[in-house]
Order: sequence, then structure tokens, then C-alpha cells
Amino acid sequence: MKLPSFGRHFKPDEKVILRDYLAIERTRLANERTLLSYIRSSLYLLLGSIAFYQLKDFPNFKYLAGASLVFSGLFLIIGVYRFTTLKRSLKKLYYMSEALESLDDKA
Repeated sequence: MKLPSFGRHFKPDEKVILRDYLAIERTRLANERTLLSYIRSSLYLLLGSIAFYQLKDFPNFKYLAGASLVFSGLFLIIGVYRFTTLKRSLKKLYYMSEALESLDDKA
């Protein structure tokens, strides 16, 4: 069974110029910022989960603590997955454009 692809597949039609290179760098930095945002949200949920577990007077909050713990792990997994998917896609784009550039240089 083939899993659906959620990545964005770009096909460069010419070599990468400075403007395109800078756009790739901005996208890479935005991707890192997004990963850090996912990690921060995951840590906040983890801290909330720990706080809910320590409330002894409210036993019903144990379910909320468990849900918070699950979502914390889920946020971390989704963030890392999205980061690696976009990073791989950008790397393919850059290397494909480099290959096109080397073909143009040989011609």
C-alpha cells in the first residue's frame, strides 16, 4: 500500500539565480522556525500535563492530563515530520537545479 505524499514536489525549469537561492534560504529558515514553534507548543502541553497530574483535589483532570500528554507527543511528531518533508523537498529542488546548471554549462 502506497502512502499519500504530503510533500510539495517542485520541478525547476532553469538554473537557480540569486533571487531563487535567497527564496530557498528564506523558506529553509521559515521551516526551522516552524519546527521550533511545534517543539515549543509540545513542551507547553507537556508542562500542562504535568501540572494537571499534580492536582490531587481534582481526579477528573487525570483524563485531561493524559490527553494533553498525547497531544504533546503528537505535536512533536507532526512538527518533525513536516520539517523533514520540506527539507527533503528543498534539497531535491536545489540539487535538480544544480544538475540543470551543469548540463547548461556543458552545452
